[in-house]
Amino acid sequence: MLIDEVKQLIITSLNLPDLKLSDIDENAPLFNDGLGLDSVDALELSLAIKKEYNIELDAKTMDLKSIFYSVKSLSEFIAEQRK
Repeated sequence: MLIDEVKQLIITSLNLPDLKLSDIDENAPLFNDGLGLDSVDALELSLAIKKEYNIELDAKTMDLKSIFYSVKSLSEFIAEQRK
């Protein structure tokens, strides 16, 4: 399931070994009060997405705030780009 893949990508790329897939709510915000990621994490995650899925994220042409809102929104974006 893509949602679990994205959760694992977050754990691996951000070096969060104490976090389990079940600890990450797919609907919770990735930033601020949710998972608590920051802009550096977003950059690292963007690079991991490019490497893993060959999807380039462009802040000039994409609404990255919406894409990176949650695991679910990120998974939906990746699924759409893979079509």
